[in-house]
Amino acid sequence: MERWLTWQEATRRALYGAEGFYRRAEGPAGHFRTSVHASPLFARALADLAAASGLDTVVDVGAGRGELLIALCRIAPHLESVGVDVADRPEVLPPSIGWGPEIPAGRNVLLVANEWLDNIPVDVVEVDARGVVRVVEVDVRTGHERLGAPVGGEDARWLERWWPLGDARPGRRAEIGAPRDAAWARAVGRLERGVAVAIDYGHVGGGRPPYGSLAGYRQGRQVPPVPDGTCDVTCHVAMDAVAAAGEAAGAGGTVLTTQRQALRALGVTGQRPPYALARTDPTAYLSALRDAGEAGELTARGGLGDFHWLTQTAPTR
Repeated sequence: MERWLTWQEATRRALYGAEGFYRRAEGPAGHFRTSVHASPLFARALADLAAASGLDTVVDVGAGRGELLIALCRIAPHLESVGVDVADRPEVLPPSIGWGPEIPAGRNVLLVANEWLDNIPVDVVEVDARGVVRVVEVDVRTGHERLGAPVGGEDARWLERWWPLGDARPGRRAEIGAPRDAAWARAVGRLERGVAVAIDYGHVGGGRPPYGSLAGYRQGRQVPPVPDGTCDVTCHVAMDAVAAAGEAAGAGGTVLTTQRQALRALGVTGQRPPYALARTDPTAYLSALRDAGEAGELTARGGLGDFHWLTQTAPTR
């Protein structure tokens, strides 16, 4: 097996190869906590979004072990639901939930991509001592890096538009998000009528991380990103580039906001219940207090509340 690869190819093999991280039995929940795992309020908000948009089907892209779809089954059993993932169908999944490796075409669909785009592998580039932007290569066994060939062609054009490094000092880095743009364009293109929502940690122009955001996660802790299949390898998403790709594919109604703002608009406020309720209905008070705490985690600044929500409507046919 080749030892030195680009980060895009090394990550693809580490995450999605035959023994890759996302094909392991424990699934993503064994290594990190997402909004789906934090509270059923997240699923309820998405069910409310589907209802407000007049949609009757939810497609969960990057569905993991089906946690969101199972929660939706309990909260809104009238919704049809389909999970999309490279992993085999989870045994715990109710038979009413569809499952497969490809995004199905459909009408009246709410397509949800919660922490999917960040796990689409991308190349990492770095400015060398002479100011040349070069592709970073990685030793797949150790995570050690070296600089490879200069960036050219479509990758250079993507950088120039979305993450310019022309005047950057040596050592500055970027991640070329073109594969994510293309994946999102294909996803929204599968909708005949509906709404697509991408939820992820990311950045926009003017706020790009100067040294990139490549990271690894294992069992709830951040670890060095070694692409050997034992940890998640991820980096933040250039959300404005993804939005533009969706629009180029015909999507409209673009809204880019934070999870904090999006969930509050859907009624997840984190407001504590009035103390008087504790005297008149203690059970309801404790339930409302629990919901307030969970809502607080979903909308917290510096945490899940800072995630980006990109919402776009299906292309007009």
